[in-house]
Amino acid sequence: MNRKNFLKLMALAPLTAAAMKINELSKLFEAGTNSEKMPVLFLGHGSPMNAIEENEFVAGFREMGNQLQKPDAVLCISAHWETRGTYVTAMPKPRTIHDFGGFPRELFEVQYPAPGSPALAEETRRLITATEVGMDHNWGLDHGAWSVIKHLYPDADVPVVQMSIDYSKPASYHYELAGQLRALRNKNVLIVGSGNMVHNLRMVDWRRLNETFAFDWAQEADTKMRAWIRSGNHESLIDFRSQGRAFDLAIPTPEHYLPLLYVLALQDKNEEAVLFNDKPVAGALTMTSVKIG
Repeated sequence: MNRKNFLKLMALAPLTAAAMKINELSKLFEAGTNSEKMPVLFLGHGSPMNAIEENEFVAGFREMGNQLQKPDAVLCISAHWETRGTYVTAMPKPRTIHDFGGFPRELFEVQYPAPGSPALAEETRRLITATEVGMDHNWGLDHGAWSVIKHLYPDADVPVVQMSIDYSKPASYHYELAGQLRALRNKNVLIVGSGNMVHNLRMVDWRRLNETFAFDWAQEADTKMRAWIRSGNHESLIDFRSQGRAFDLAIPTPEHYLPLLYVLALQDKNEEAVLFNDKPVAGALTMTSVKIG
């Protein structure tokens, strides 16, 4: 083999490896093969700058990635993809979406070229019977997905599919829909919810972005959330709109909170919920993340 052909093969190697991974995943779903049950994760993603900064939360994501068995694919429910109806990304090569503004150029230059998985998208559509699931070919990976998954799998060698959040539906609907994804845990698929349990950007103290503190209302809501997660009291977490003023301030809009319910819905009775990155920042945000299984 001459040098020119060798270099061509080397350039194609990552694409070939990704294609092999997608083909293997497709065969896994077709065969109905089961694997050891994968954990599920809720990741408090915080600022998009966590994609390029080095801090204790990034270290926590990285450590979690090192602890987990490497999945064949990731299904991510991100706070940053809201739609009317439910959709999954079904393209083989999702684009990296920079869905934010006002940040350094360095952040906009980040690319996370993980492959997609049409096979996982189709399997997700097959499993969900609560609603029709649309196959999306336009969205890609928003920062709720890539800014944290890049720390779990920095080589971008694990296929990633996103599932959207139907903004027209109540919390109970999302919890019940998520439960229909349970079979994916036995297909070596890592299900990730990405948001923030306490997320009120209007109340953030922008002068103290790097400080770990919480306003009284944020501390009150966070304390109750963490207690209910640990005790398995999902009913109170689903009924968050009945929990008083502290919860109204902590969750002024539900999109960053709902990914937590997708993860909790997949918890089996004998599974413990373990918290990590469990700190507030800037008064009105919490980075608390959850591993189940």
